[in-house]
Amino acid sequence: MNAFIDPPSRTPLLLRLGIWVSEKITGKRMLPARILAWYPKAAIGSGVLESLVAHHDGKLDERMLKLVRMAASFAAACPFCIDMNSYAYQSVGITRDELLALRGKLELDSAPTLSAREKLAIQYARLVSQTPLKFYPDFIEQVKANFDEREMVILASTAAQVNYWARLIQALGIPPAGFSE
Repeated sequence: MNAFIDPPSRTPLLLRLGIWVSEKITGKRMLPARILAWYPKAAIGSGVLESLVAHHDGKLDERMLKLVRMAASFAAACPFCIDMNSYAYQSVGITRDELLALRGKLELDSAPTLSAREKLAIQYARLVSQTPLKFYPDFIEQVKANFDEREMVILASTAAQVNYWARLIQALGIPPAGFSE
């Protein structure tokens, strides 16, 4: 499967360096970065956005934020995002049943290893990822009772970032990179 367009034959030096770094870190050919080279402002802005991903912050540990990224990826139905954000999910203690719950194959309550905070974060990520956006006051009160303001911003921005990539990647027809192979 190919993207809708090919990367440009010539890439500015700064972008080549950024692409090299991203491919060195991931060990994969990063087609999104290569295609974004057609419009360097988008490439640089996207690179800056990606460099600011939260992986751990206070009580929002790596597992919690991976659950949020995976939930948003599945909600956005983005094959590339699912592939990348689900990579090595077991390394942060996400179980097979939890994966099935994230995919919507099981109810969240069918995965008893998910904490109440994790379930709320997953539901919040799903709401951030739906169209149209609709946040119910009772649900938001639950989120506010379980997460402080900083945590809510991190959860919302993490899910929103996945949605940015999902829409951009799907709009360009970029296939999965093979992280989960």
